Amino acid sequence: MPPNLHISDFLDPVNLSELSQDQGYKDGQIGKQIDAYDEFFPDLFESDMVIVGCEEERGAGRGRKEQGAPNVIREQFYQLFSWHPDIRLADAGNIRSGATLADTHAALKTVIRELTGIGKTVVILGGSHDLTLSQYYTYADKKHIIEATCIDALIDLDINSLHRSDNFLMEMLTGEPNYIHHYNHIGFQSYYVHPHMLETMDKLRFDCFRLGSVKDNIEEMEPVIRNSHLFSFDISAIANAYAPANQLSPNGFSGEESCILMRYAGLSHNVNTVGIYGYVPAKDKDQLTARQISHMLWYLIDGKSRGRREAALTERDFFIEYHTAFAEVATTFLQSKKTQRWWMQLPDHKYIACSYQDYLLASSNQIPERWLRAQERG
Repeated sequence: MPPNLHISDFLDPVNLSELSQDQGYKDGQIGKQIDAYDEFFPDLFESDMVIVGCEEERGAGRGRKEQGAPNVIREQFYQLFSWHPDIRLADAGNIRSGATLADTHAALKTVIRELTGIGKTVVILGGSHDLTLSQYYTYADKKHIIEATCIDALIDLDINSLHRSDNFLMEMLTGEPNYIHHYNHIGFQSYYVHPHMLETMDKLRFDCFRLGSVKDNIEEMEPVIRNSHLFSFDISAIANAYAPANQLSPNGFSGEESCILMRYAGLSHNVNTVGIYGYVPAKDKDQLTARQISHMLWYLIDGKSRGRREAALTERDFFIEYHTAFAEVATTFLQSKKTQRWWMQLPDHKYIACSYQDYLLASSNQIPERWLRAQERG
């Protein structure tokens, strides 16, 4: 059965005239170009990236769909001008809230599964952060072993909380059977995280990157995200000055840094589900957080457009090869002539994403930590 006939049963349309306040959109604006579910369901086969809204908030202890976050984000996003004609966008509307939280999770998972099944990149506008589980179970149902990356000021492993959004990572990272080969957590704020939690994550060989270290060297996050399949962004990671709806912390990523991280997700050929969670319009000021998220979406598309220029690793004419050795281990580094990104060969001859810094370490006979961690995970 064509997915259009299947997933539309789980979705409500977007009212374009309401979003544009009956003024319509100018030529070149995203709202003029996107194939959105208004009167008719979009032809998803013709799209590259599909937006799906999910207003579900019960995982954070709020009402079923009282916030309307996806539409507030759309209102800002549709007004932006498109610079990427090679990326075709579709908007499949909003997930219909189920009678229970589990029902909504199941509906979202079904929609994501069908869309990724036909090769689409799916962008979820949430909703509380536990909706990340719907992303994860999309892969688990197919028995796909993946890498996952969450950007969040907190590490959601609080087993004492009654809210699923505070502890969903426990289910995702320790549930059996498990399909998480590796997990990255970017931007945690130390004063909100118990030291023992980091020790546990390290024993599991998961990588956690503190906010300050990421801000000091944000380009090191590009290979981290490039290796990932699932990408989840909680707006609590953005400083309140750039995202007033985030009332957890005055500290966090700047607006520009958040856009850079989203561009990295777009650049990745592996990332095919992207979720942006935690936006509560009632806590926003002048819709500045919605504008911030809309800019992040723009940079996600920008990254996807740029990533299309990348050649396959087998096309060696498009790469510069560097042969080196460290600790008596011979290896090869590849640098793309098109995007200047780097890859590093492991002893099993597979290549993983890396950075120029990894190459410099190897050239000075030091073992890059990224290489060592990959070997420990096997």
